[in-house]
Amino acid sequence: MANVVLRLGYRTIKQILKKFNQIPCGVMMFLSKDRPNFVFEYEYIRVSSLELMANEIYDKNIGGSVAELGVYRGDFAKIINVAFPDRKLYLFDTFEGFDKRDINVELKNNYSTGKQDFSKTNVELVLNKMKNRQNCIVRKGFFPETAEGIGDTFSFVSIDCDLYEPMKKGLYFFYERLNNGGYIMLHDYNNKGYNGVKAALREFSKEKKVPYFPVCDVCGSAVIMKL
Repeated sequence: MANVVLRLGYRTIKQILKKFNQIPCGVMMFLSKDRPNFVFEYEYIRVSSLELMANEIYDKNIGGSVAELGVYRGDFAKIINVAFPDRKLYLFDTFEGFDKRDINVELKNNYSTGKQDFSKTNVELVLNKMKNRQNCIVRKGFFPETAEGIGDTFSFVSIDCDLYEPMKKGLYFFYERLNNGGYIMLHDYNNKGYNGVKAALREFSKEKKVPYFPVCDVCGSAVIMKL
C-alpha cells in the first residue's frame, strides 16, 4: 500500500476513494442503523468508531455534553457535531498553534520537536464547518484555564492536542466529569511523532487504574470508557 501511495500520490488516492465514498458504509451494513451522515472522508476507522460510540451513548440514554480539546481546523469536530446533533459541543483550542509552555515540556522530555505549525486556523473557519453551529461553545486560549466555570458533565470527548502536557491535563479534567458509559478518544496514541501522548495516557491509566484500548486508525487512537 505504501508503494501505491508513493507512485500515485496521496491526493490521487484520496480522489479515487471519494468516487466510491459509499463503499465503506456497505462494509458495516449489518449495524441496523441508518448511516446517511457517515461516509468515508479521510479516516474511515476513526469516524466509524465515533459513530459506534455515539450509537451506544444514545441507545443507553447517557447524558452529557460533548467536547473536543485540540480542534485545529475543525475537521473531526464537525463530525462530532453531526454525531451528537442535540448536544452542546465545547471546542477547546488556542486557535494559534502550540503554546510555548507545552513545547518546553516536549523538548525537555524528548517527546517531540514541537515544531509542527497548527496556527493556520481561526474560530470562524471552524464554525463555518458545523452543521449544528448553534450547539457550539468556543473556548479559545490555554487549557485548562479555558475550562474555568464549566459545570457540565460529558458523554464523549475527543482529545487531540498532540503534546504531553495538555493531553494529560485533558484526561484528568474530562474523566472526572465523564458520565458512566461515556467515552474519551485520544488521537495519536501510537503516533511516534508525538510520544508524549502515550506517556500521558499510560501515566493517567496507572494512577487512576483506568483501562483503555488502542484503535487501528491512521494515527493510532486510544479509547477510554468510564464504567
